[in-house]
Amino acid sequence: MMGLEIPKQRYSGKVVQTMFGADREHGGTRGKTYVIGGSDSLPFHAFESERIVTPLIGMEVVDTLRGIDDVSKASMGDIIEDPVRWARTCENEWNADFINVKLKSANPEEENRSPEECASLVSEILKATTLPLVIYGCGSAEKDAKVIDAVSQAAAKERVFLGPADQDNYKTIAAAALSNGHGVIGFANLDINIAKQIVILLMDFGVRREDIMVDPLQAALGMGIEYTYSTLERLRNGALMGDQSLQVPMICDCSVAFTAREAIEMNPDMGDTLERAINWETITAHTSLLAGVDLIVVRHPESLKRVKKILSSLTGGA
Repeated sequence: MMGLEIPKQRYSGKVVQTMFGADREHGGTRGKTYVIGGSDSLPFHAFESERIVTPLIGMEVVDTLRGIDDVSKASMGDIIEDPVRWARTCENEWNADFINVKLKSANPEEENRSPEECASLVSEILKATTLPLVIYGCGSAEKDAKVIDAVSQAAAKERVFLGPADQDNYKTIAAAALSNGHGVIGFANLDINIAKQIVILLMDFGVRREDIMVDPLQAALGMGIEYTYSTLERLRNGALMGDQSLQVPMICDCSVAFTAREAIEMNPDMGDTLERAINWETITAHTSLLAGVDLIVVRHPESLKRVKKILSSLTGGA
């Protein structure tokens, strides 16, 4: 009886490997240094590759409660009122792989916190936790130029990733990263051509490809997730087919699930609101895993637990 030979697809391209976080051996104070990226086959196709790439699942920490929905506030309690305590809990109780610090309070049209205040908060979080950090500004190009520069200095030698960098602000973010040994996250706005362009612009500015990640822009379940999935697939397939401008790790923020009206609507006919919201975030993250994302950000600890369980089943417990 003849055995079944599983066909294997070989690809000419490979995602570069990137160091995330710096432990003491690498000059920082993080508890560990991750090596992310390195995919040379489709997601979870272990039969086609000797390298099993296991994505990291991190959690967000936001420095203001503006924009945080009532479901999140009620279920996560007063922990999220203190960003430092929130970050510490992400590591010590919820078992996150990394933390995505979002400095939304710097928004000049809202709380308008200073770059110095933002840098002080980042310093406190670095002292309170040993996890690697992704640090995002407030979204104002002019303000973020100052904020990202300040927090880059505060996190010097810790090998954080700064962003999101787009066509308007990539030079200031790249300069801050280059000055202090950090990485840069380019923003693609769900456009494969913009993804290519931001990577090329960053590299032309002097950032190594090994120091770049791309945030394609995650859409939540029910809010365009099919288009996100298609874009993520094209980005990863392009990398495997040899397009060097796409051969960088991807990060997706799945906490956007809590912005979907159907996820957080208080409607008895739709069942328990919190359970629905957690499922919404979990499904959003699961979809991104299947598309090949390397880093995923979630908000709720139960979502983190469920996504990690899914990831374990996809990797065979690796």
